[in-house]
Amino acid sequence: MEFDDVVEKVVEIIRRAETELSEDVVKSIRYAYKNEENEIARMNLRNIIENFEYARDRGIPICQDTGSPTFFVEIGRELCLDFNLRSAIVEGVNRATREIPLRPNSVHPITREVLGNFPEINFDVVEGDELKIAVIMKGAGSENCSRLRMMNPSDVDRIKLFVVDVVRESMGKPCPPIFVGLGIGSTFDGCARLAKKALLRDVTIMNEFEIDILDAINKLGIGAMGMGGRFTALAVLSEVEPCHTASLPVAVNVQCWANRKAFAILR
Repeated sequence: MEFDDVVEKVVEIIRRAETELSEDVVKSIRYAYKNEENEIARMNLRNIIENFEYARDRGIPICQDTGSPTFFVEIGRELCLDFNLRSAIVEGVNRATREIPLRPNSVHPITREVLGNFPEINFDVVEGDELKIAVIMKGAGSENCSRLRMMNPSDVDRIKLFVVDVVRESMGKPCPPIFVGLGIGSTFDGCARLAKKALLRDVTIMNEFEIDILDAINKLGIGAMGMGGRFTALAVLSEVEPCHTASLPVAVNVQCWANRKAFAILR
């Protein structure tokens, strides 16, 4: 494996994420359209379907906000790399920005100077000899609706209420129907990473805890694009890690209907 191999693969998965929704996301959106009874919501869902089909067929970004890239990289401990992996990923993002093209969304937080697209990269060492790269593209409309709370250890039963309150406050701003990533445990910063990583899961597979929260969210009636309807969210996906005995970190990462994600494996 060479530096350029990683660069090419990063460009490939960003292009795929930006122009073609994964099968599980498409399936969930089509399910909502088929089962929605509110006519305005059905119109909005039909527009969403036409949007991602148009982007897929023409190879263009699904949304004008092409988002900020977050990578989750698993490095097999038997893999030997003689180049800077972070630099290869950054170069791939720079190339993707020029070639797809992507809107240069990264700016200095104080001066607001445009800096291109600056990726957030999370590395983990695992068993094996493969390099696994996952990318999720997050637009600001949904990212800005995300919240984190350091809850009391006795507040486990209030996690659902916190998540529902976050969605209620967001209303139509994150372009619903949304996907909700939920990080529970770890630390202040760790639970936020868990919440975003959860959005990489297959959105059609949820446990009872997640389905219970999803049902509560959909009872809000916010609906597609915030105009009412049965489907405010399409999935709640959680990741859990141990936390300190005196804390309960909980993060809610809101994702718009365009849950843009893609994966690659290099050997």
